[in-house]
Amino acid sequence: MRLIGHLDMDAFFAAAEELDQPELRGLPLVVGADPEEGRGRGVVATANYPARRYGIHSAMPISRAWRVSEAAKRRGEPPVVFVRPRFRRYAEISRRVMAILRRHSPLVEEGGIDEAYFDLSFAGSYEEAAAICRKIKAEINSQEHLTASVGLGPNKLLAKIASDFKKPDGLTIVTQEEAENFLAPLPVRKIPGIGPKSETFLARMGVAQVEDLKKFSRQELQDMFGKWGRALYDRIRGRHDSPLQEEYEPKSVGEQETFGQDTLDLTFIFERLWDMCRGVWRRLLAEGFRTYRTVVVTVRFADFQTHSRAYTLPLPAQSPRTLVFEAMKLLMPFLDRRENPRRKLLRLIGVRVEKIGK
Repeated sequence: MRLIGHLDMDAFFAAAEELDQPELRGLPLVVGADPEEGRGRGVVATANYPARRYGIHSAMPISRAWRVSEAAKRRGEPPVVFVRPRFRRYAEISRRVMAILRRHSPLVEEGGIDEAYFDLSFAGSYEEAAAICRKIKAEINSQEHLTASVGLGPNKLLAKIASDFKKPDGLTIVTQEEAENFLAPLPVRKIPGIGPKSETFLARMGVAQVEDLKKFSRQELQDMFGKWGRALYDRIRGRHDSPLQEEYEPKSVGEQETFGQDTLDLTFIFERLWDMCRGVWRRLLAEGFRTYRTVVVTVRFADFQTHSRAYTLPLPAQSPRTLVFEAMKLLMPFLDRRENPRRKLLRLIGVRVEKIGK
């Protein structure tokens, strides 16, 4: 019997901030860009549950989150507290949480800084596996003073969907026999792989819930979505055979920034690029890596056209100075006639390193 768990830390970044600043507990809290009184142009990284009750969610424009906060204040409710993210602190807590998981499971696949799959097949039954999940949750709570939600199922797909079912601090068990009934009433967006564009496309055909998708044959889904449509046919029925990978290794580490105003001010742009490179280097080290080979720079113009350019070094680099140098070389064409003949203003830049190693 295959028994797979998925652990998802509850509003992780926000919960970590509340842990370090107890005075924030109970208040609506957003971790993300500076809202600049509604002029900020970044996004929400994480919102705690009181903020989510206002309708604020991850990836929401920070300016919109600020307006929601102002509306709450006018209603006599507490305004949102906005804080900037501290990724090194989150990585530190994450390492300890993953260590707890590894004490209880022989196979753990980290899916990111705040989530992981883990194999409990050795338990032999859902009852025994559920008891281990409760123990994991209790240890995280007692040692880190944080809560996590866990999903338990016969595969990674069902475990991940289940972990989001009863948040925060939930434990949801879905057997293979229960899978189709469990999935049927859920919004199609709950199926991993269905993003905003696919959701909109399906909505035009009157498809809102998973059960609506089941009226299409495997061939019809393939005609709509290509090869992935065949996999989707199985996913909406709870069938998924992807194996767990022993270790999660991030493929890249990066940062990006949306400017407060569109600009071509070279001094400002270079200062932001240098600061971003330093941030990427700090995060790389915080996650236990020391080298990189590929540098990627992303630029978004004021008209929202977005371009990325990358350069792969002949040998791994382990210097922040090299990162700054290569990022500058990649950025420069977007500031002159080579890639920007119309002198369009820049809205956003980003830096990322790939092919990272220890």
